[in-house]
Amino acid sequence: MAEGKGWSREQLIVALKLYCEMPFGKMHSRNPEIIRYAKLIHRTPSALAMKLTNFASLDPEITSTGRKGLTGASRSDREVWEEMTSDWPRMAKEIAHVEFDLEIHEPEAQKMEEEAESYVGYTRSTVIEARIGQDFFRKAVLSSYNHMCCITGLPIPELLVASHIIPWWKDKGNRLNPRNGLCLSAIHDRAFDSGLIAISNELRLMLSSRLHKLRHDPYINSTFCIYENKPISLPKKFSPDIDFLKHHRESLFEG
Repeated sequence: MAEGKGWSREQLIVALKLYCEMPFGKMHSRNPEIIRYAKLIHRTPSALAMKLTNFASLDPEITSTGRKGLTGASRSDREVWEEMTSDWPRMAKEIAHVEFDLEIHEPEAQKMEEEAESYVGYTRSTVIEARIGQDFFRKAVLSSYNHMCCITGLPIPELLVASHIIPWWKDKGNRLNPRNGLCLSAIHDRAFDSGLIAISNELRLMLSSRLHKLRHDPYINSTFCIYENKPISLPKKFSPDIDFLKHHRESLFEG
């Protein structure tokens, strides 16, 4: 993968991974993560940062807000972008394989491998891939919301969850799609999964009838009621899919 005019498949996959997992405002050549990955794939930090902005030019979530990446996206850039958005699980799996091929052992990935030591053969490999896929989903969702709860603005990553809109077990094709995710505090994640809260098509918080009955409780009021009908904070990329939100309201929400 020497520095050269054309980008290899492996280099493109690394760039795509970074695009998904990195906040838009940090996609520059001075970012230590870009410097680190550029060295691993034998590209300059400037070249890698430029590739990320090429992907930004293909992202409707970026271009629809007036922000623009570079306009030099190649045919290969477009092909790998379309592959990702049409089949998130397969792309996440390929990202996992590239990470291990490059020996990118981040703390979470290393922990996942150690926890899977009791598994053998195909089963063990599948466990590792699934866990890395979940890690990819979490990073993509949290970075899109700039690591803040979209309801409360809580900015502590350890207390945040990449919450699935359509449950993980219910939609295999979208379980790793960041547009099937919301960045929520741990308690709002549980409330969302339990159908106590929902998000409207206008991207405002809705409360269940059960929470309404408890609105005079000081904790319920300060945790949920004060945010009712207020718009959630929108992500910089991978906005929640309106159809997914509708499915959640119709299947889980205690309206």
